[in-house]
Amino acid sequence: MYLLNNTLRPYAWGSVTAMAELFGREPSGEPEAELWIGAHPGAPSALVPPVPDAQTLDELIAADPQQMLGRETAAAFGGVLPFLAKVLAAGSPLSLQVHPTREQAQAGFAAEEAAGLDRGASDRNYKDENHKPEMIFALTPFEALCGFREPDEAAEIFRTVVRAVSTQNSGVPELLTWAVNELSSGHPAPDRLQRVFRALIEGGEEVREAVRLAAAALDAAGTGDSAASADGSAEGESAPYAKELATAVELNAYYPGDPGVLLSLLLNRASLQPGEAVYLPAGNVHAYLSGLGIEVMASSDNVLRGGLTPKHVDVPELLKTVDFRPLGIPALKPVFTQMGQELYRPPFAEFMLQRIELEQRAQDTGEGYSPAASMSGSDVSVLQNGPTVVIVVRGTVVLDSPKGDLVLETGQSAFIPAAEAPVIAKLSAHSAQHDDGALAFAVTVGSTDADLPDPAAPRLDI
Repeated sequence: MYLLNNTLRPYAWGSVTAMAELFGREPSGEPEAELWIGAHPGAPSALVPPVPDAQTLDELIAADPQQMLGRETAAAFGGVLPFLAKVLAAGSPLSLQVHPTREQAQAGFAAEEAAGLDRGASDRNYKDENHKPEMIFALTPFEALCGFREPDEAAEIFRTVVRAVSTQNSGVPELLTWAVNELSSGHPAPDRLQRVFRALIEGGEEVREAVRLAAAALDAAGTGDSAASADGSAEGESAPYAKELATAVELNAYYPGDPGVLLSLLLNRASLQPGEAVYLPAGNVHAYLSGLGIEVMASSDNVLRGGLTPKHVDVPELLKTVDFRPLGIPALKPVFTQMGQELYRPPFAEFMLQRIELEQRAQDTGEGYSPAASMSGSDVSVLQNGPTVVIVVRGTVVLDSPKGDLVLETGQSAFIPAAEAPVIAKLSAHSAQHDDGALAFAVTVGSTDADLPDPAAPRLDI
């Protein structure tokens, strides 16, 4: 097992306090958006201490892929770690974005390479050839936009916007009335959503003016106040779509006149409670708005943005990538193994997540307590479907393997090679004696079992 030192990404949308509060340390004073745990070449985790011929996790794996990944994983994923884990802390909304399929990524990457476009260029879409399905597990209340809602429902939301604008003695922009008519036209749902999405994302002054008038009218009507706040804790929950409308007002405050303000009304509005999770397949338009969570994805950095950002938006490429089917929010429920492992298994081959809760037991508090002595009822077997990474977010955990023990304190993480098994997670003596237990997460290679959720199946809203 290898202790890791991970890169903290200071993206502007990151919270300045959430990560520090989670790990019990002082804030750095700058945004702390993402902690990357893995072997992605953009920010591979460092080994602590380094080993001969390897300073970082990607170098360690490259030196012996079969030992580190296992024969099957090494063959299936070209000798690289197929997943990337992150602790994500959103203090303000991220951009509207979508991730390509593997086939789209391969074609797009090849085209940009052939064109000689620098991989660091601001107008580059494809940083690698991989797709980027992902999931998010909420550690705190977590707000997001996720996938298209039914167009008839979106039409009703836009009607509410039209009524709000008309009550302000403002002329209603033709774009808004057209959107209502198009969304309620009765044509196939993906066609209706695509036409409205395209009209909004292609922007121009007409869209900016519609956003300005809509946001001002909704704000004046009180949809952006605390009675209908975007965190869903509204007194005005009886008002239809109060949360969606409040979100639009808040987004306009961050990105005035941005098409993404109105695009948000086409999307499902998700409010996750701690312990809830969703997964996002290719083509799913989404944006994280606020909250702290564990994010897991295929090891890729391919993002096509669709608004709520000053960064490059490639509209033609975006439109080729988006899945316009209304699907609802793909909630991911835990499954439990006969060994008591709590697993979150999205329908992706690259990864699955294990939540590891270690609770104090009465017999764990004695002076002679030794967490490595034996396996007790409070211990948890770490799921190892090939290589695994573990991150501790509360308390202190002992990872016990046949080759030795590794102690992980809050905020620390480790890589477990496929060849080092089995590994048992145990509560450290310190955590056991202080009645605080421990919480950790493990990420390993995914499963292709037939009982996994279908990414195309409609899901209930959260």
